[in-house]
Amino acid sequence: MNTLALKLSMTPILILAASLAGRRWGEAIGGWLVGLPLTSGPVAFFLTLDQGPAFAQQAAAGSLAGTAAQACFALGYFWAAGRARWPLAFSAGVAAYAVAAASLQFFALPHLALFCIALLALTLALRAMPRQTLRRVIAILPLWDLPARMAVATTLVVAVTAGAATLGPRLSGLIATFPIFATVLTVFAHHVQGAPAARQVLRGLLLGLYGFAVFFVVLSFMLTQASVPIAFLGAGLAAMLVQGVSFKLMRRSG
Repeated sequence: MNTLALKLSMTPILILAASLAGRRWGEAIGGWLVGLPLTSGPVAFFLTLDQGPAFAQQAAAGSLAGTAAQACFALGYFWAAGRARWPLAFSAGVAAYAVAAASLQFFALPHLALFCIALLALTLALRAMPRQTLRRVIAILPLWDLPARMAVATTLVVAVTAGAATLGPRLSGLIATFPIFATVLTVFAHHVQGAPAARQVLRGLLLGLYGFAVFFVVLSFMLTQASVPIAFLGAGLAAMLVQGVSFKLMRRSG
């Protein structure tokens, strides 16, 4: 199997589909969609193919830690957005992500503990974000936007899987969770439509990350209990079930 060809084809297709759907239905929906493991999922799949299930299982722990770190990113950006323009708000989000990620990486907690921390972080971050009306204003994006997203995603997948042996499993999984596409959506919404639009992206992201966390905790257990296809299928189905529930909650709160 030519894994490089799969990386170069599967990743941009996934990102293209999510980006087009986000354009069609608006900021909060776009944030919710990029909460799916669109880059870290393919990274986990290719790590399994390249390095084996045991390595990928440890990488899943890094992804669970990254879920909590993404919640910190969203909360840091959310509160800074009301007081500053996007460069400073983005810097606050990155700083919050880095502190959370470094702390969880240092303690090297087991999968279940990381999963519980991720759920707690997402829930507390959502509670700290005031609810706003769901808007459906669609921004006019430049022509380079979609190709840039696809290129960045593909580069991330190829780079992380190529350097996995050097980075180690947990760090590989952690790096793959940095919210690249949520950042693109949030920063553009902030720059074009203001802080309220950026905040909607971030609330949608947090609701979408529940499915993200479920994907990796299920994957971490199934990789040692079933074949690779069954493990990813089971994790994907569990994530989609949770994602459907989070979508209903988002619509209800909007």
